[in-house]
Amino acid sequence: MAADTAELPPFRPLPYKGPNIEATRGEGGVVYLRSREPMGLVGRTIPHILDERAGVHPDRAWLKQRLPNLGPWRQVTYGEAARTTRSLAQVLLDRGLGPDAPLLILSANSIEHALMSLAAQRIGAPATPISPAYSIMSTDFAKLQHCFAAVKPKAIFVQTMDPFRKALAALDLTGVSVISADGSEGSEAFATLAETAASSVVDTAMDWLGPDSVGKYLFTSGSTGMPKPAPQSQGQMTAQIAARGGIELPPEDPDEIAMALDWMPWSHISGGNVNFNNVLSLGGTFHIDEGRPMPGLFQTTIANLKDVRPQSFGSAPIAFGMLAEAMEADSELRDAVFSRMRAFIYGGATLSDDVYERIQQLSIQATGMRIPLLTMYGATETQGVTMTHWILERVGMVGVPMPGTTLKLAPVGNKLEVRVKGPTVMRGYLNMPEKNAQVFDEEGFYCLGDAARFEDPEHPEKGLIFDGRVTEDFKLDSGTWVSVGTLRPDIVAACAPLVFDAVICGQDKKFIGALLWPSQAAMAAAVQAAGGDAAKAFGALTMQVAEKLKAFNAVAGGSSRRVGRFRMLTTPPSLDAGEITDKGYVNQRATQDSRAGEVASLFTAEAGPGVVQP
Repeated sequence: MAADTAELPPFRPLPYKGPNIEATRGEGGVVYLRSREPMGLVGRTIPHILDERAGVHPDRAWLKQRLPNLGPWRQVTYGEAARTTRSLAQVLLDRGLGPDAPLLILSANSIEHALMSLAAQRIGAPATPISPAYSIMSTDFAKLQHCFAAVKPKAIFVQTMDPFRKALAALDLTGVSVISADGSEGSEAFATLAETAASSVVDTAMDWLGPDSVGKYLFTSGSTGMPKPAPQSQGQMTAQIAARGGIELPPEDPDEIAMALDWMPWSHISGGNVNFNNVLSLGGTFHIDEGRPMPGLFQTTIANLKDVRPQSFGSAPIAFGMLAEAMEADSELRDAVFSRMRAFIYGGATLSDDVYERIQQLSIQATGMRIPLLTMYGATETQGVTMTHWILERVGMVGVPMPGTTLKLAPVGNKLEVRVKGPTVMRGYLNMPEKNAQVFDEEGFYCLGDAARFEDPEHPEKGLIFDGRVTEDFKLDSGTWVSVGTLRPDIVAACAPLVFDAVICGQDKKFIGALLWPSQAAMAAAVQAAGGDAAKAFGALTMQVAEKLKAFNAVAGGSSRRVGRFRMLTTPPSLDAGEITDKGYVNQRATQDSRAGEVASLFTAEAGPGVVQP
């Protein structure tokens, strides 16, 4: 940070222990890291945790979701959820669901989605939520058909039928029940099924559940091929909760109810396991946010933040840039956001220093104190692996291993690949023995394909820094390596607040090229300054970015850091093309593939239209 940290206000305290890490070195430069802290109490299964919470506070709201158009919140209590999931479990048993006959969930987060998922888990039927984009935004339904064939479900749940009719028609639904919350033609009505009387068979099925029972199948993002089904055992999910328990401090107010607001898709590990299960284990109230960190959708998140005022807020880094812009323009929102906020949590990519500093200034304005910015790192196959659970004066760290997890840093080329073993790690993809042989090393560690380096090699307790993908980095034609994972956020920060993300190009080229997306706020301001002339505004904004990149290049160092040419993109990242995930993360490789012409234009002998040299 530019300011002298000794002169800055203190941080709000965190309810976590500091890092307590043991490092040992193996042959060939391998380093093993593990936490000395023991795990907390391990629950039996997620359905058992729901019943335990329902027994303690049956009338407390568990899930809340707004009616359309930011209407009032509807809710289900812990007691209602326990009763309803037993009824729905009976329905699923009657339709043949069980350990080898999963429930497929096509629609986004909702109260009914959660109840169906827990009902399936009660009887050992894996709940399988998949990205709604596979059904709604796809034109060929190839990924949906792949997921359907991989798990062979006996029932499918959708929130409303109409958006999913074409997708359902692309599947062979022989012997498969379809359930919807709206109960329209072609489906059974959720509300009617939820009144089914549960028999003792439901309880018997739940008695058989243990740590090895598969609670879910979650599919990987499919950014490098078709999505892969990663079994999520009950033991993995409860171990994730126990790992968090190992670093938690006793709450200052044990009667305070955790208020969560979260939009992260339940078809992914962060939203569906880490966030969802942690709130359940705490007996908190989970507010389902139907906003997204995308233009036109983030206003919903802003309205919900004003209303809920959660103690923590987690999202992709892009959301924090958008939130900073909104709070800078609205002091009422700023004060509401920070009124109970203890920490922001980002993940999936590195947060830029510029956004970090802007958020700290906003926090100081609202509370007189700085706000901790934490991150958790993990994968579909591993749950949460590392976390920064202590106060840091910087971003870009991925933290230290969670209790119960062993991290292995193995030299691969000029990087250290992150590999992991522990109770939160899957045993292998469903029915993919060849792939399983590739992703586990000779010691049984899962290989994530990401790289990390020590903040201070002599003091491993200071944590790890994300060092890009082992396969994402590239060489220029000079043989110089370009570290995309560190360069991308630095470029975004250097161009702030004019751009919101970047794609770094240049494999085997003479220089680095960049594709840049203008930020919504910067473009709107440029259009206003240009008197409504969008073309003139875009040109002016491009020249402003060129000046910022010129300044960046002046101090960047060697060719591995300097941007030779760039072009501003006129269309947002496409979810259907895989350029951006439904979690809000930009896929570097997929974007270069889908915009091959724009990438090629960066490296022609003479810079073409739209290509700028800083």
